Amino acid sequence: MKNIRNFSIIAHIDHGKSTLADRMIQLCDLVTDREFKDQLLDNMDIERERGITIKSQTICLPYTAEDGSKYILNLVDTPGHVDFSYEVSRALSSCEGALLLIDAAQGVEAQTLANLYLAMENDLEVIPVINKIDLPSAEPETVALQIEEDLGLESDNVQFCSAKTGKGVENIFEAIVSLLPPPEGDPSSPLQALIFDANYDSFRGTIISVRIINGTVKPGDTIRFMSNNQEYKVDEVGLFKLNREAQKQLSAGQVGYILAGIKTVEDTRPGDTITLASAPATSALPGFKMVQQVVFSSLYPISTDDYEDLAAALEKLKLNDAALTFEKDSSAALGFGFRCGFLGLLHLEVIQERLEREFDISLILTVPSVQYTFHLSDGRELQIDNPAHFPDPANIAKIEEPFIKATILIPERYMGVVMTLCMERRGENTSFHYPTPGRIEFQCELPLADVIYDFYDKLKSITQGYGSFDYAMLDYRPSDLVKLDILVNGEVVDALSQLVHRKNSRARGLHACEMLKEEIPRQMFKIAIQAAIGGSIIARTNVSALRKDVTAKCYGGDISRKRKLLEKQKAGKKRMKTVGNVDIPQTAFLAVLKSEQ
Repeated sequence: MKNIRNFSIIAHIDHGKSTLADRMIQLCDLVTDREFKDQLLDNMDIERERGITIKSQTICLPYTAEDGSKYILNLVDTPGHVDFSYEVSRALSSCEGALLLIDAAQGVEAQTLANLYLAMENDLEVIPVINKIDLPSAEPETVALQIEEDLGLESDNVQFCSAKTGKGVENIFEAIVSLLPPPEGDPSSPLQALIFDANYDSFRGTIISVRIINGTVKPGDTIRFMSNNQEYKVDEVGLFKLNREAQKQLSAGQVGYILAGIKTVEDTRPGDTITLASAPATSALPGFKMVQQVVFSSLYPISTDDYEDLAAALEKLKLNDAALTFEKDSSAALGFGFRCGFLGLLHLEVIQERLEREFDISLILTVPSVQYTFHLSDGRELQIDNPAHFPDPANIAKIEEPFIKATILIPERYMGVVMTLCMERRGENTSFHYPTPGRIEFQCELPLADVIYDFYDKLKSITQGYGSFDYAMLDYRPSDLVKLDILVNGEVVDALSQLVHRKNSRARGLHACEMLKEEIPRQMFKIAIQAAIGGSIIARTNVSALRKDVTAKCYGGDISRKRKLLEKQKAGKKRMKTVGNVDIPQTAFLAVLKSEQ
């Protein structure tokens, strides 16, 4: 065990985690130059295209130190985006140490701090690594000073490298071996293995990623999950190299996988403890917090025939993604679908894209919303995230909405525009300080509903890409909330209903009406598109009718002849409007989701 090191790489988005992992894999000769490709551990197409890591990945690196002793280094590559911080927390609980990667040009950013705190919560030994020292704009000495002052980490342990060129990566290996502690545990005591991830293989069933804390597991053992007491017989155990490599056993301190013919998704709960049925452990390991969904949206298949396929696809995705929740939902306009909970808007986009790509299902999404608490006059409390379940306003005593504490790191020159953006989004209790000259750490309490809509995109555009953003849930606060309905030709389209703050309702309603006007094709009669709160209309646009020129053949004579033809046409249009049906195209639902530019 003294020659094993379990560590992960944590960093802000785009600071070079996956590139550093690639270099380390190459240096350990796990892959030939011919087989090598960038982002080796990112095995989803969507990860490669966007250049982001979504799933934590594990790999076992054999390393020979300068003194000739052989080590096994278990590397867990983690995502950097704020939406996937739950992946990071799961991965960190299986390690003893972490490399905190910081961009030499960008310095310490919001997510760097958030990930450092996560590592500290798990009592990990942290080695700061300054990456991208080959960039022309790199200032490694300034960043090293920042690490000591802002993060309170020892500057003597700072490693400098360029993951792109491979410079300094060898020194990182030596730092891991000398500075990170070996795992602790007793191979002879009862088995305690922590599940930190699970993937689905259509041939072998669920592949459980585990960190063995105590004990030993081998093929033929009967294992038990401590949260639900399910028992399975182990088929295979092994290590993650570039491909899975079977082993005779896994013992304390090791990170590997277990195959036990597990067919159902729900049984493998990340954070659960595995023990042996024959000699169970007395207590479970301290698990994870339950994942908290913050954004809710309904997914409907464009073709109603795809409903069963969508249900099966969501089941499969839920296996690889413990944070996704869904329940059945239906809508008069869109038919049957699912109400899903997500960690944030990027998580929602990724799930939507995976459903469309991997399962070939075309989807419509409703407007994303958050979970509100309704206190009714009869003393009951309701948790509501779906506008369709909005109670009768006469029975509502008060409504509370979730607030977050946002930490925004920006260059000093953008202070004014960022403050204006936060004030527009009902920000309160703002504070700021200067971590380094020229950079401001700005903190603000914001309603989550106004952040999920398009806050991150706006922040990036007004700060020209330099702003970094991280948030943590705070509490629930009273709010003046209304249900905004969209009416087309006098009928409510339930899929377009939104829960919004009264202050923003007029702007949001007008935006929806304008977008629908562009998308709904013209009919033979005039279509009114309205936004309403209860019985009062707050915004309206019209789609004008297609009209035939009925007076074309009528020339000369008295004006009453023309008027008679126009009146006849008007009566026909009126009759058509009462029986006419407006089909809303799928693009219209997507257009309403797009925020105002």
